[in-house]
Amino acid sequence: MLAKSKKKNLIEKFKEHPQDTGSASVQVALLTERITYLTEHLKKHKKDFHSRRGLLMLVGRRRRLLNYLKKKDPKGYEGVTKELNLK
Repeated sequence: MLAKSKKKNLIEKFKEHPQDTGSASVQVALLTERITYLTEHLKKHKKDFHSRRGLLMLVGRRRRLLNYLKKKDPKGYEGVTKELNLK
């Protein structure tokens, strides 16, 4: 799970305005962190299929958010993907 401090740092880094906690870029950053955590978990626990399903759902959600961001704000999309080393 994400620690409060790590989550807060990610929100600070990717927010678009001072009260922003849920924009697409922030959500993508948080999902990426969770995906990284679950990927490491699944390397140790190869037969944990429930977590694997959860991981696939998170990856799909992140993909949809990235597609939305690419359509609505191409420069923001480029910045987020470059910052998070996606693609």
